[in-house]
Amino acid sequence: MKAGDELPTLTIPLTRTLIVAGALASRDYQDVHHDAEAARAKGSPEIFMNILTTNGLVGRYITDHFGPRCTLRKVAIRLGAPNYPGDTMVLSGTITEVTDGAAVVRVVGANGIGHHVTGTVTVGLPEGTV
Repeated sequence: MKAGDELPTLTIPLTRTLIVAGALASRDYQDVHHDAEAARAKGSPEIFMNILTTNGLVGRYITDHFGPRCTLRKVAIRLGAPNYPGDTMVLSGTITEVTDGAAVVRVVGANGIGHHVTGTVTVGLPEGTV
C-alpha cells in the first residue's frame, strides 16, 4: 500500500428506503428526509439523504476495503450535490498518505448531478499491515 493507490469503487443505489431508513436510524426527523411534499415546499424536488447517512456510507466504504480490524480515526467530509432517490452514488478513494499504522484516503462520492461528498478519512491499520 502506497500513496497514489486507488481503492475499488462502490456503487450504491439511492433508494427511497435507504434515504428514509438512514434518517430514521440516525434520529434525523427533518421532514425533507422522508416527506416529498414537505421537501418540495422547502424548494427541493424530492427528499434527500442526510449527512449522517452519507458519513455512515463513507465509513462502510473504508472498512469494507481495509477490513474489520481497521479503525476510523478521523472522517472529514463535505456535502455537495444532494443524493435523491432513483440516482446512484459511486464512491471512490485514493490513498494520499501512508504512515506507521495509518493511511489517509481522499474520498469522493459522485451521483448523476455532481459530487455528493468529498473529504478525507484517516484509518488506523492493524499491526503489520503497512
